[in-house]
Amino acid sequence: MGPILFVMAMEVILKAAEGTAGPGNLGGGCLMPTLKAFIDDTTVICSKEDETRRMLTRLHVLMSWCRMEFKPKKSRSLSIRKGKAGETMTFTVVEQQIPTVSQEPVKSLGRW
Repeated sequence: MGPILFVMAMEVILKAAEGTAGPGNLGGGCLMPTLKAFIDDTTVICSKEDETRRMLTRLHVLMSWCRMEFKPKKSRSLSIRKGKAGETMTFTVVEQQIPTVSQEPVKSLGRW
């Protein structure tokens, strides 16, 4: 019962943040929903840097309201411009920088 309640609560938080930014434009008329989630993992897909910052701020406010918190050190960011990964753009949550994928690669099933 606990996991179901957690997922239901996360869905409410994500729905409340959904209108903060428009869908991510992948080019060629392909649009992606701004938020994609699986259990407690959330992906933010925005077309503009300021939209991403607004979304992260809104999610932080909602999570704080629910007495939950982000762990920026466990998060990763990836910014793509003109088909190439950008290293200059950084994002923060709770006044801590989110590391980029190149700074700290994503570990999956114990492998890099």
